[in-house]
Amino acid sequence: MLPFTSALADDPITDIERIRISGNNNFNDGAFVSSSQGWVSGDTLVERPMLRTGEMLEFIPGMMVTQHSGSGKANQYFLRGFNLDHGTDFAVSVDGMPVNMRSHGHGQGYSDLNYVIPEAVESLSYFKGTYYASIGDFSGAGGARFALKNSLNGNAVHLTLGENNYRRGVLLNQVAIGEGRALSAIEYQSYDGPWTDVSEDIDKKNAMLRYVTPLLDGELSITGMAYDNSWNGADQIPARAVQSGRIDRLGSIDPLAGGETSRYSLSANYRSSQVTASVYAIDSDLTLYSNFTYFLDNPDRGDQFEQADDRQIFGGDIATTRTLPDMQDTQLTVGVQWRYDDIDNVGLYNTVARERVSTRRQDSIESLSYALYGQTHTHLTDALSLTLGARVDTLDVDVSSLLPDNSGSQNDTLLSLKTSLKYAVTEQATAFVNWGQGFHSNDARGAVISVDPVSGEPAQPAPLLVRSNGYETGITVTDERNYNLSASLWLLELDSELVYVGDAGFTEPSRPSRRYGVEVSAYYWLSQHINADIEAAWTRARFSDEVAGEGDHIPGTVPGVVSAGLSWYASSNRQGLSATLRGRYLSSRTVTGDDSVSPPSTFIVNGQLAYDWESWTVTLEVLNMLDSDDHDIDYYYASRLPGEPDEGIEDLHYHPVEPRTARLTVSLRY
Repeated sequence: MLPFTSALADDPITDIERIRISGNNNFNDGAFVSSSQGWVSGDTLVERPMLRTGEMLEFIPGMMVTQHSGSGKANQYFLRGFNLDHGTDFAVSVDGMPVNMRSHGHGQGYSDLNYVIPEAVESLSYFKGTYYASIGDFSGAGGARFALKNSLNGNAVHLTLGENNYRRGVLLNQVAIGEGRALSAIEYQSYDGPWTDVSEDIDKKNAMLRYVTPLLDGELSITGMAYDNSWNGADQIPARAVQSGRIDRLGSIDPLAGGETSRYSLSANYRSSQVTASVYAIDSDLTLYSNFTYFLDNPDRGDQFEQADDRQIFGGDIATTRTLPDMQDTQLTVGVQWRYDDIDNVGLYNTVARERVSTRRQDSIESLSYALYGQTHTHLTDALSLTLGARVDTLDVDVSSLLPDNSGSQNDTLLSLKTSLKYAVTEQATAFVNWGQGFHSNDARGAVISVDPVSGEPAQPAPLLVRSNGYETGITVTDERNYNLSASLWLLELDSELVYVGDAGFTEPSRPSRRYGVEVSAYYWLSQHINADIEAAWTRARFSDEVAGEGDHIPGTVPGVVSAGLSWYASSNRQGLSATLRGRYLSSRTVTGDDSVSPPSTFIVNGQLAYDWESWTVTLEVLNMLDSDDHDIDYYYASRLPGEPDEGIEDLHYHPVEPRTARLTVSLRY
């Protein structure tokens, strides 16, 4: 997908130097191998109204971002019929560092983006599908890479005030040091939220320090990042509690949910015309308190539980791209990746009022992966090019469990092949055909398990690496000036689905699946002052085997999504007054295997009014302008409230969208 490119200023002759690349996209022959691949500039990322940091990923056509609990934890991501439940089949990285967490306390692939400061992002590159040799684990639905800024146009400060005690401040600064430059970014955010009986009490602190300097024929960046957050969580609630008047739609059953998290990292990146390299060290910690079943398992003290994760991650990636000596029409990229997770503790504990009363499971894990990948891009003719890719991934895990029977080691190796054909139909239209193999890893604990730690019954281990196969054909049409259109038809098969378990709060391996769908997107500059876009996706997701009494629908999937926006600028150089209106629609979710329960669909409209002049900007955001009372997310499972039957009641559980709220931002550039 190639979201939109450029527009001329008012006078195409006298104002020719004021051409603005507004962009969502930058097409690079050879780099783009599918119609569902794209690039978004960092400046564009901060121009839309957003409720949460993770919504930066909504610039990916067909991606929707929501939340089922407090805003200090990872978001829910929906793409291509996946409830990616924090990241199960979508690989995300920031400045070369992986975001997805293997064998995480809250779920496999846990992806928290709250430590990213949007104003410090240079670009977002996205890769839907399984066709890219440089993306390995969690690549079923695709991947995304955030690049941080290497330079600033100027120093800036942003101050935001909003309803429910929303406060946010961001400071960006750059100074020259020798031949290089040092960039710093600091963010602080606090927020009480709109909830009836919970003050969310967000206390979010972010900092980034980055040094960039020329080195050899390229550029070296060294980056330190620090993030700390604590919050109270308004978790998902049972529909019957709202219908009966026990709580209102913004209420809670257990007001003591929440958590705290931190992330500290040091990384280095080198880029030249032929070599890219990165190395990183990350320290990550999460303590999360949840209660999804209330009084089902423990009628007296309640079912609150703690999920804990404490780890250090080390890794790197080096790749080189060369033109083959005797084949000037062929480029070859070869790379090596490695990652080591030293997980001191990943635990699940029963708690009362955030105090541990017993241990369900406690483990330490060592996880080592390494991969070799290669990709060639060849011009077969002036119009036709072929991309071939392959990667070999090996994962070794060692689990030391509090229950000795669940300790053990496991390893697996997987070869993945990829191929893409690209054909220039006309100067404006390009067609693509793709096939590729991807995979996701399963939790190391599930790969070595022999005894269920709660029931004591024998347990069947899951495979460590799970294959996926993707197929796609698509077309892009653009005049690189006034419009950009994209459409794709895709199919994806997984050997084993990762499914969210609502009454336990984690993901687990499930049955094989097959999903297919269609995605379309259109971006227009209707004039030098107005641009519009629309993105729509439809997916059919089913388990591909038959299990008596379970149905073939995959719980958590969203069959249809639509996102559309309209922006107006008083001046073509974007100074002065501007306005943006955006809507997003999520169809009714699939929450049961037989699809017998149909939650309501969700429709949200956000608006923004801004005035930009010289060194300052004032922006008013109105989020959920229509004050919708729809749902962010829905699950269907059994829970028990006081006075209900011991076996509980099967019910719809949902997290409401936040009511209409306004936020005012004043930005100063100096």
